[in-house]
Amino acid sequence: MAKEQGSVRERNRVFTNYPKHYKVIFHNDDFTTMDFVVKVLVEVFYKSTGEAQVIMLAVHETGRGVVGVYSYDMAVTLSKKAVLMAREAGFPLRVTYEPE
Repeated sequence: MAKEQGSVRERNRVFTNYPKHYKVIFHNDDFTTMDFVVKVLVEVFYKSTGEAQVIMLAVHETGRGVVGVYSYDMAVTLSKKAVLMAREAGFPLRVTYEPE
């Protein structure tokens, strides 16, 4: 009879890295109207009117305001959509995203 080989059990560890989150930030300028910023926040970022006004005032008073925290893909997509909407309306709204 053939000699049986012992079975070796290997333990594989799986490390899961969660995706980074990115903050979407609106920056203040002297040309984009407050009403337009609220409109972008409501239509693009699906904020309530009250929440949009709070964010808009933070942007106006401090120079920048965090709109929300999203995955990388969502942060890029929403930022580009907001900037495109602003350019079509003739406003120089600046929107950035950075790691949380």
